[in-house]
Formats: sequence, C-alpha cells, structure tokens
Amino acid sequence: MHPDRQWPPLLGTPCSDAAVRVLLLGAGELGKEVLIALQRLGVETIAVDRYASAPGHQVAHRAHVIDMADPVALRALIEAERPHIVVPEIEAIATEALLGIERDGLARVVPTARAAQLTMNREGIRRLAAETLGLPTSPYRFASSYEELEAAAKAVGFPCVVKPVMSSSGKGQSRVDSAKDLPKAWDYANAGGRVALGRVIVEGFIDFDYEITLLTVRALGGSGAIETSFCEPIGHVQVAGDYVESWQPQPMNAAALDKARAYARAVTGDLGGTGIFGVELFVRGDEVWFSEVSPRPHDTGMVTMATQWQNEFQLHARALLGLPVDVSLRNPGASAVIYGGHDARTLVFDGVAEALALPGVDLRLFGKPESFVKRRMGVALARGDTIEAARAMAKAAAARVRPRPLA
Repeated sequence: MHPDRQWPPLLGTPCSDAAVRVLLLGAGELGKEVLIALQRLGVETIAVDRYASAPGHQVAHRAHVIDMADPVALRALIEAERPHIVVPEIEAIATEALLGIERDGLARVVPTARAAQLTMNREGIRRLAAETLGLPTSPYRFASSYEELEAAAKAVGFPCVVKPVMSSSGKGQSRVDSAKDLPKAWDYANAGGRVALGRVIVEGFIDFDYEITLLTVRALGGSGAIETSFCEPIGHVQVAGDYVESWQPQPMNAAALDKARAYARAVTGDLGGTGIFGVELFVRGDEVWFSEVSPRPHDTGMVTMATQWQNEFQLHARALLGLPVDVSLRNPGASAVIYGGHDARTLVFDGVAEALALPGVDLRLFGKPESFVKRRMGVALARGDTIEAARAMAKAAAARVRPRPLA
C-alpha cells in the first residue's frame, strides 16, 4: 500500500506524492457518501460510472465514464490511475479483471475480488450460503431458459419470486402466483438484469414476520487482527424488491438476533477482507433465514446517517483504510425514499424548506442528472425518541418534497 503498498496505508495529502488513492467503481448516491467520508480523511478519490455527472462524479477529485463490465477498459483505467484501493460499489463489474488486478498486486480490492465476484450475482452467493455454509434460505432453483423456468417454478411451488441473477433495487423482479404469470416474469427478468445473462433465480416464499439488514463490519482491531462487529438491525419495507423506507433499530428477540449475527459472521468471514457488508435476512419468531449480502454499504443503511455516531459510509471508509470503527447507535431513526415522479432530464424540488422545518429531519438530494418515475432522487432522514415516531416523521418529510421538471 502507500507509499510502498503497506497495510494499513499511511494517510497523506490528496493530489500529492503522499496521497492514498481510492477508486470507486460505481458513483451513485451510496458511492457519493463513501467518497465524502474518504475525503474527510484526506484520501484522493476517483469516481467511475457508466454515465456522466453521476452523484459521486460531482464530489470526487477525478471522474471517469467507462463500461465497467468491459474487462479491458477496466484494467486499462486502473493501470492508468494506479489507485492503492479499488472499491466496487455496484454489481455490474468485470470481476475477472478485478481478480487479475488483485493477483498482480496492482491494487487492493475491497473487501476482496472474490467477494465481488461471488456477490455480483445471486447464484454465487446463494450457493455459498446454502450449499457451502449450510445457512437456512428460502427454497430456490436456477433457470437459463423458459422451459427451465417452468420446471423450477413447479419444483419451488407457487407463489414464488423470479429475479435476474444480477440486478439491483428490485429491477426485473416479480411475484408469480400461477403458471400463467411465468411468460411475463421471464421477459421482465431478462429486461431488468444489469447484464443480459438470460439466467434467473426462482425463490419460494417464506412466511416471515419482518426482514432486516444487518450491517456487518470487518475491520482491524486493537490487536492488529480483523474483528467483526454489528450495527443494530435495520428494519425496512420493500415494494417490488425496492426499498421505500427503513428504520433502526428493528426490535428482535435475543435468540433471533444471535442467529442473525452468527449467519452474518459466517458469510462475511468466508468472503473475507475488510469493509462493511449489508446482510439481508428474514425473521419469524426465533427463526432466521439468509437472503442476500452486499459487500458494500446498503441502500436501507442510509438511515444510519440519522442514527449512528459513525454512519455506514464512514464505517466503510475507516475499515477499508485499516482504521478503528464504532458501530454504536446514537438514537432511533428512519429513512423514506423520495422518487423522481417524472421522466425528465432536469428536476427542481419544491417543498424542501417545508420538509426541513419538521423537527429532527434532514434530507439528501442525490443530484442525479436524469429522473425517472421510480428512480430514487433523494431520501428523507428523521431521528426520534421511538422508531414509530421517526418513521412517521421521515414519511411526512418525504411527502413534502415534490420533484417537478424544470419548466
């Protein structure tokens, strides 16, 4: 690492010979917050995305637009920029290039290139969790053709959920209640995947009470060894696979919390490296099922900007730099999504002052250069004495913000 590729790195001054350079692959709203957290620690930041003026591009020291699924283009950029650390922030990345970059010692990949490869599609991580680690999951099958989809749905049973093996924010995901819904689900999954793999996962339903994100941090401890710590569980509501609100802490009984932490420790320990992981789990009473894991900050974890002393982005930045972390909760809080509501190139936001006039409320407007009806353009954050009060306040604040196209 810097200056001679030591670990942990010696922090210096950005844009100098003493700089620690971190390159983010993916510069959306989550990446933007990671970049800000890194810059507060004196890190030189490089933001990469598939489109210009992404949120992270607007705050990084340098910005690039490339097809991150192109291994040649990805390798060439990293060879040109020579970052000390590469941080994948989305799924659609040429992970075979990351494996080569890590193997050749060009950069440290966070948490590891193997973790990025296994979690970039649902097949890799589901097989690891269920078949290698033996964690309980929903019943599942994979399908690479419509005929295989029919057989998979029959084996899993109806209702079921059909998802692309690689997508994000619920894209391409649909509930299937009977065989007549399968053609539409197949077409939607293939249109919604980040990469056109023509492969889907069919998941059986679990009758759960609630679902959580357990933010799990692997960071260097005082002894110099990697230690695992857990944020308080985050509850959330999803619509069509896309999060619309979250809150922290989600109440859990001790037995379920112990299982959730054990499952999260097992899967993140196998993936290795340092950084934050968003582990998604279903809970019913004392029972817990593993769902998915992201080796990066999680969208439901934006609530930590209102609840924790160190939010998920600060935790990720500190962990990837080999610095101490503090996962303690400051107060209950909640988040609520602000959608664009329009297909438009340029938006303005009415109601911002009215939203911020509510007690304990903050906003993040992401600065995305183009709006879609169901594109996340911002989030309302609220703290409160209880999660119920915080949820009500966050939703009220989000409702007051009214995006509209610039006339």
